[in-house]
Amino acid sequence: MNIYENKVEVKKDEKIKGYVHSIETFGAVDGPGIRYVAFLQGCRMRCQYCHNPDTWNIGVGDEMTAEEILDDAEKYRAFWGPQGGITLSGGESLVQIDFTLDIFKKAKERNISTCLDTAGNPFTWKEPFFSKFEELMKYTDISLVDIKVMDPVKHKELTGVDNKNIFEMIQYMAENNDDMWIRHVLVPGKTDFDEDLKQLSDYVASLPNNVVKKAEILPYHTLGVRKYHEMEIPYKLEEVEPPTAERVKNAERILNTANYNLYKNWRPKKYKIFCYKDEFKYRIC
Repeated sequence: MNIYENKVEVKKDEKIKGYVHSIETFGAVDGPGIRYVAFLQGCRMRCQYCHNPDTWNIGVGDEMTAEEILDDAEKYRAFWGPQGGITLSGGESLVQIDFTLDIFKKAKERNISTCLDTAGNPFTWKEPFFSKFEELMKYTDISLVDIKVMDPVKHKELTGVDNKNIFEMIQYMAENNDDMWIRHVLVPGKTDFDEDLKQLSDYVASLPNNVVKKAEILPYHTLGVRKYHEMEIPYKLEEVEPPTAERVKNAERILNTANYNLYKNWRPKKYKIFCYKDEFKYRIC
């Protein structure tokens, strides 16, 4: 079943099921606080430096419902603190947008903070996707948005796809006051050129409404190379080493990461929940 393409109709009383690659119960780098992270299966991008090629295939993995994920997540609630909660990552979480939306809606029924980890590739203004995305944002406290590279030609060479729709997604989120972290993976010889970093810095600074709570540089690593060998997929960056500490500091300086520190005092949206005849209604407070 390909949930993103909406080719399977879900009956009213039928639970939505999605495909999960893996789960991390104590994630410290996947959003604010300590978070329960579900890595969903499926991604259409083919980033040359992706360290999880085993998440690419759509329609495979462990089949789960929102209730199963949330029931498991709540076992670790005591560790979350005032910022933590659940993060949906991937793969690409928006590939399974129906499943993602179902999890976040039901998470809010339990007063669980929600974080969406996305690179934005599935975003489109077309229906039915856009209405689902628009609704998803109502239940998303914060998003981790991975910007690969600004230049569209370099982006297509690096990932196999264009990035126009990705920036349309970011702009939509910013204009609607949707909190986000911006992330950029620093890959020597690919995404670490000063002119590209300056362009990224100017773009992030132009986003309105103080929605960017954090901007961070993620150094490229080679931990996923083994998977390519095991899966017999050619790895295009065999000779690339992780960036030096100096190059990471240079990128952080250009991106002005120290200026984006609102995450320190960030708190998830507060919801008052009202139940009328088993139908939950929400109001942000």
